[in-house]
Amino acid sequence: MDKDKIDKKDHILDVAERIFAEMGFDGASTRMISGEAGVNMAMLNYYFGSKEGLFLAVIDRKITSFQNILQTLGNDENRTSWEKIESYIEVYGDRVVINNCFQKLLYQEMSMNRRTELSEKIRTILMKNVSELFKIMQEGIDNGEFDADADLQLIVATLYGTKNFILNTPFMSETMLGYDIQDEKILEEQFKPRIKKYLKSLLKGYLVKANDNSK
Repeated sequence: MDKDKIDKKDHILDVAERIFAEMGFDGASTRMISGEAGVNMAMLNYYFGSKEGLFLAVIDRKITSFQNILQTLGNDENRTSWEKIESYIEVYGDRVVINNCFQKLLYQEMSMNRRTELSEKIRTILMKNVSELFKIMQEGIDNGEFDADADLQLIVATLYGTKNFILNTPFMSETMLGYDIQDEKILEEQFKPRIKKYLKSLLKGYLVKANDNSK
């Protein structure tokens, strides 16, 4: 695929991501997206086939780029398992803020708990990154760096759940935190460093063995 086609496809995905996040999957339409993107329906259908195909392409693009980062991190033999988790939290914290629109999109669809073919496909895509994180944590257990009794599944739930509560229930979180969580400047300057520091402290205290030299 030549550069012009790649650029056009990425442009459509950028527009689709924003509209899906604003309208939800059911509220958005391919005609609305094609109009906003300045392309005809034939081109959109040629690239993605359907609204479902476009929606999955939006998700897969984000997840795949993060998965590549995680795989590189997991394969880095020069870092301890805890250093890998620290780096994961740094990247995760950045992406939560930068891709807030995308995070809301995912939360909207997954919180509906609809057992449809689409939701199953979304879950499969998301589990790719969860699996990479599991590998890093299991490595730490296997090499004796992490506590063997650590509940890896609930660690993942804690990571994602903290973010989802703060960003997707602003009426509650703004009152609790004392600032506008929907303000991009506040997200960048206050929330991002705060959630990174919190998650690192929380997971280090839970995962890393008390006598581990990496502390």
